Parts: sequence; structure tokens; C-alpha cells
Amino acid sequence: MTATGAREAAEDRVFAALANGTRREVLRLLRDGGPQSVQVLADHFDMRRPSLSEHLKVLRDAGLVSEQRSGRQRIYRLEAAPLAEVQDWLHPYERFWRDRMKGLGELLDRMPDDGPA
Repeated sequence: MTATGAREAAEDRVFAALANGTRREVLRLLRDGGPQSVQVLADHFDMRRPSLSEHLKVLRDAGLVSEQRSGRQRIYRLEAAPLAEVQDWLHPYERFWRDRMKGLGELLDRMPDDGPA
């Protein structure tokens, strides 16, 4: 696989991981609460631990979380670096919408006020 192909595959894994609401919530919990055990994370969801473990595996495979063993516990930590790639991908779209909103604002500013109805 070429370097470009490997990068694209990694980006695809990140986007696929982010496509699921449960996984986005896990990332939010780790962002807001710092490293947490599987059990602490599982307490936030109405699912069995094996199901959450599958979500954590997808996040780990995408490089969005890391796992550290501490005795019998597995502690998960947010790894935000892959999110920078998402930000880079989204940036042109943000610029597009910002320009569109600016154009709309200018159009509205040029329109005469109708006065009270």
C-alpha cells in the first residue's frame, strides 16, 4: 500500500469511528473527564460492557483512544491527534459556509425594511 493509500485508510477509520453517536459520546466523556476505566465509561450507557468494548476497539483502531492496563482495569485516554485530520478536512467547508453566510448578510443588509406589519 502506498503512503497516500495508508493515510486515506487511516482517515477512513477515523471518519467511520466518528459516524457512531456512542463513540462520539465516549470521546466527549474522555475529553471532559480525562482517562477513565471501561466500567466508568460503561456506567454512562445502557449497554453491556462487551458492546462498549467493541466501540472502544473501533476507537482504538482509529487511533482516537489509547488503552493502558492498570491491574485488572483498562484505562482509556483520548488521543486527539487524528481529530486534527478531520479539522483539516472540514476547514474548506467551514470557509464555504462562512462565505455563504456573509453573502446572505450582505444581501439582507441591502434589502429595504418593510416596516411594521
